[in-house]
Amino acid sequence: METSRRSVLKAGLASTAAVAGLTSTLTTPTTAAATPVRQDPFTLGVASGDPWPDGFVLWTRLAVDPVADDGLGGMPSRAYAVQWQVATDERFHHVVRSGVAVARPEHAHSVHVTVQGLHPGHEYYYRFRAEGHVSRIGRTLTAPARGTTPRELAMSFVSCSQFEHGWFTAYRRLAQDRPDLVLHLGDYQYEYTKNTYVAPGGNVRDHDGPETTDLASYRQRHAQYKSDEDLQAAHAVAPWLVVWDDHELDNNWADETPEKPEDGFLARRAAAFQAYYENMPLRASSKPRGIDMQLYRRVKWGELATFHMLDTRQYRDDQGCDDGYKDCPAAVDPKRSITGARQEKWLIDGFRRSEARWDILGQQVFFAQRDNNEGPLKLTSMDAWDGYVASRARITKGWVDARVRNAVVLTGDVHAHWASDLKPDYDDPTSATVGSELICSSITTGGDGADSGTTAHPWLKWNPHLKFQNNLRGYVNTTITRDSLVADFRTVPSVRTKDAEVFTRAQFTIEDRHPGLNLTADNPPAAARTLAASTANDTVAWETARP
Repeated sequence: METSRRSVLKAGLASTAAVAGLTSTLTTPTTAAATPVRQDPFTLGVASGDPWPDGFVLWTRLAVDPVADDGLGGMPSRAYAVQWQVATDERFHHVVRSGVAVARPEHAHSVHVTVQGLHPGHEYYYRFRAEGHVSRIGRTLTAPARGTTPRELAMSFVSCSQFEHGWFTAYRRLAQDRPDLVLHLGDYQYEYTKNTYVAPGGNVRDHDGPETTDLASYRQRHAQYKSDEDLQAAHAVAPWLVVWDDHELDNNWADETPEKPEDGFLARRAAAFQAYYENMPLRASSKPRGIDMQLYRRVKWGELATFHMLDTRQYRDDQGCDDGYKDCPAAVDPKRSITGARQEKWLIDGFRRSEARWDILGQQVFFAQRDNNEGPLKLTSMDAWDGYVASRARITKGWVDARVRNAVVLTGDVHAHWASDLKPDYDDPTSATVGSELICSSITTGGDGADSGTTAHPWLKWNPHLKFQNNLRGYVNTTITRDSLVADFRTVPSVRTKDAEVFTRAQFTIEDRHPGLNLTADNPPAAARTLAASTANDTVAWETARP
């Protein structure tokens, strides 16, 4: 009998908690008399995020039953004292910061600890304790000091993980690559379930499950994903910078407009924002206020890199011509924006003040032009920057006019690896290259995909600025130095096969002060192609939690 995904996850969580408990030296303050929590409450793991030179945010959330119907993780409706420690070593012989936070039921027993007063550019370890239970140990880093330029930064970026589409093996492999920083560019979870199964006669069918629409179900959905051991490993290995895309709330939403007419959408938006904050390692400045949440922000890694984390959902004008690939007059309307005027000004002002070698935009949707029609008619995605041409032009001009040394855009959303040169005028092949875009594939969304060649996609023929596409699942590792940014497009041959190996499908290098992509490795292992092909038609009936 095949072992279900959920039973495997529970076994892994239990063993992790046991190991953490053996090494614990923590003590918990006495709390008011109440029924003790006898089960492990750290089933959702730990995380850190938003690193600064003197500290970072630590996160955990208590849940003994992650997918309990009320969204509160099976926890009693009372507050709990949660002790935390930060040390310079994994055995916690040298604890440098510690304290007690309170996990409250009105915040789904989540904990956000802002740690300050640490040394810049250092590695630290952290853990939590509550009700006699000890969490797993997490690793994190502070950013380098202002005015310093570190030798290198290992940064990974990811997007689009759909629980029922496959194993989160890519998260596990990312953790094993041990980056210094992880960017998640959106679609961390999906607001619906899509179950693939084999119908009578052998035909593959997709079935849409119920959507997430209220606070309890958004909390429940996040907990379902967070219960995955591979995702927990990725969170525990390094600090994260997170931004959302659409599926954290609703497919293709735009500001206060849902994809389809919906009563109560603003209440749904507020619920989704609250659940997102409760489940992410975000600073208090990002705590939502009703339907608003401050998510765009800037994080500096010394003078080596500045990360401009964007929000291309909350302030955008509604997509023109009902989404999809269209020849749409609204796409070129100069008044339309994907960022909103205030965020656009904030971004361009940041370019003007930047002294970084690398200015990196962490954002959600395809930035470069992507025409899907070979003929004279231009058909582009209204949900991407192609639907907001003037907005893209203003921001591109902004970094060019500011003489940004190296501009790199990082993107998720499209469930495939891509790479592109960035141009002021995409319709003119001789237009100067003024930056580069790197797009990561999904962790699982869409299932296995296929191992296509680096330049096999037909759209590359009439979009000469597009340099690479591959439809396997995975993530991107980058190594950023003073002289170059090297991007490894990491892929797994199958997400339906548990613990698949990872390999670098292609590598691109961007040289300092020389915008544009240089292909430095193209690796299509025969074994990986064979495995991908052999599993392309297999169907796994994933056991999904309550929905």
